[in-house]
Amino acid sequence: MAFKLIAFAALVAVASAGVIAPAPVAYHAAPAYGYAAPIAKAVDADYDPNPQYSYSYDVHDTLTGDAKSQQETRNGDSVEGSYSLIEADGTRRIVHYTADPHNGFNAVVEKEPAGHGHVVPKYAPAPVKIAAPAAHVSYAAPAHGYYH
Repeated sequence: MAFKLIAFAALVAVASAGVIAPAPVAYHAAPAYGYAAPIAKAVDADYDPNPQYSYSYDVHDTLTGDAKSQQETRNGDSVEGSYSLIEADGTRRIVHYTADPHNGFNAVVEKEPAGHGHVVPKYAPAPVKIAAPAAHVSYAAPAHGYYH
């Protein structure tokens, strides 16, 4: 142990005397910030300046009770569509929407009461019972000798 202490003291003395030169430090110039010329964008051969599509789907699962649908049509930058689904309370939500560059996105939401085409699931989940919280909870102290 004494040898380690003497070696350390000798190393500190030599370093403080300037015998050991510090490692050279390299500095780099900071990056130049300025104007970058715009990069020409390549024209994609598959690009459609006036996209048009129309689609729809309809799901009615009698086993789970899932019933939903959607339809949408696009002509250029204008989109129009609607979708519907059965809410957890059995009501049907119907949303009609439009979107375009001038008016943005707009939606009108309707609700139909339960019973209008609602499919009752064949296997309904069991009701969940939650016990009332205990008024007083006590814990036993660990026995002596348990922790060593």
